[in-house]
Amino acid sequence: MTKFQDLAILLLRLATAANFLSPVASRLGIWGSGNWAKFLVYAGQVNSFAPPAAVPFLAVAATTLEIILPVLLLVGYRTRWAALGAALLTLCFALAMAWSFGLKEVLDYAVPVDGTSAFLLATMPRYRWSLDGFLARGKNPSA
Repeated sequence: MTKFQDLAILLLRLATAANFLSPVASRLGIWGSGNWAKFLVYAGQVNSFAPPAAVPFLAVAATTLEIILPVLLLVGYRTRWAALGAALLTLCFALAMAWSFGLKEVLDYAVPVDGTSAFLLATMPRYRWSLDGFLARGKNPSA
């Protein structure tokens, strides 16, 4: 792989992580907009098929995964698994949104782009500028 390809993979990791962390920052009030109460209402709308008592659990579970997976992507640790997890989480979001709101909402929020970028990232042969890459060089100094 060329340095240009390695740079593209790094940028893909960073952009994918940012696409997960930004909404979390909003719902936690870090961006100054949104808050947890509003997010719980939205989570209930997205998960219209779920019993109302399950919505807080789903909201916390999604938010936890939306923090853990992108942090792993940012540092590049277990990148392939974190990217696969992000792709599956995004698929769950897309299915829930499509069920509750229709396909237009899924497309308006660019959910397929997030899922595709995560899945593409999971298929990369290496992650040179990452913790994974650093650890691999420690095992094989000539890499």
